[in-house]
Amino acid sequence: MSAIVDANKTRKDHIASMILKRNPTIVGIYRLTIKTNSDNFRQSAIQGIMKRIKAKGREVVVYEPELKEEEFFHSRVVKNLDAFKRMSDVIVANRITNEIQDIIEKVYTRDLYCRD
Repeated sequence: MSAIVDANKTRKDHIASMILKRNPTIVGIYRLTIKTNSDNFRQSAIQGIMKRIKAKGREVVVYEPELKEEEFFHSRVVKNLDAFKRMSDVIVANRITNEIQDIIEKVYTRDLYCRD
């Protein structure tokens, strides 16, 4: 079990490092769920990545239309997708969707095949 925990920590460290290499001021988190039509984001792995990015002094904003709260994990929730796209220097996405195809150059993802 400890090997799994260590591997997950290493993966989050790597992902945060790759995002920070782009030298963003504001990092946008596009959707909190891993799968389409899921509402399971309370224990999302993205929280660990958000924590690492914020520890380096970067602002993190979240676009998640399913959230009613104004904040998630101490980060501002942006309700307007166009405003979210404009303000984010890098956008972290679990998956590529048609909504973010127009700003693909800003997107950091591990979704190589563009599917769930």
